[in-house]
Amino acid sequence: MDLLKDLLAVHAPSGEEFRMKSFLLEYIGAHAHEWETVPVVLQDETLFHDALVLVFGTPRTLIFAHTDSIGFTVRYQDQLVPIGSPKAETGYVLSGKDKLGPIECTLRMEDDLPFFDFPRAVQRGTSLVFRPNFRLSEEFIQSPYLDNRLGVFVALQVAQTLKDGAIVFSTFEEHGGGSVPFILDHLCRQYPIRQALIADITWVTDGVSHGEGVVISMRDRNIPRRKFIDKIVALADKSGIPYQLEVEGSGSSDGREVQLSHHPVDWCFIGAPEDHVHSPDEKVHLSDLQAMIDMYIFLMNEL
Repeated sequence: MDLLKDLLAVHAPSGEEFRMKSFLLEYIGAHAHEWETVPVVLQDETLFHDALVLVFGTPRTLIFAHTDSIGFTVRYQDQLVPIGSPKAETGYVLSGKDKLGPIECTLRMEDDLPFFDFPRAVQRGTSLVFRPNFRLSEEFIQSPYLDNRLGVFVALQVAQTLKDGAIVFSTFEEHGGGSVPFILDHLCRQYPIRQALIADITWVTDGVSHGEGVVISMRDRNIPRRKFIDKIVALADKSGIPYQLEVEGSGSSDGREVQLSHHPVDWCFIGAPEDHVHSPDEKVHLSDLQAMIDMYIFLMNEL
């Protein structure tokens, strides 16, 4: 779990993914020679901004794992502006850094608006995130930002054995997206890519439970092509790996941007379910995380 703990500690809310990009480049540089296939690393800031792409062999299928997190931006008079849709409750501890030094402060809700308490003024525009708080038990992992550091973690596990495929560490997913179309356009012009898997974290609901396997989403706010979903489910049955089917009418992911792009790329969201979404206490069952890793390794070999 050392790698996961390190990923969870990276300060990278939407718009500041450059820190995660630097972390990933250092990790890949240290470990890629141990992988079955050494990938081509695409990191041109002009083409991809703070996104990062690993290309293995001749890719047919992409994995998208977004690297940004939710959080808050400091406004004026101790006000906070949400980044994405964080849960906000009085007493949550936030951390960050401005030109005067490190910040660890307490969130305060006032008339349904978020503020922070800190003994000095904080430079406006400073981003604050939930303070790292990694907890591991026999069955569960609990921490802020399991969404989507677990997706990044899973992608790095898949990278160890991947022969043909590409992994996209995308940006801005939590705050409206924006990076997937130009990344997809570049890759589809270079390689025969027609399908994508979205490595992200979903919700525990009345139909999705902890400990029952990785979730294959049949739809959320967006509806992927049913023929491709049926293909994924058939392969999941073949794998013997525990999985659950999800049907929702809300929520979104990088899959939305794949669908809205001008390239005919099928997509499917596959991820472990979590409780306490977008809070400092996100919670995922370890068996569901393992099923997610196993399913991605299996599917990337089959697709």
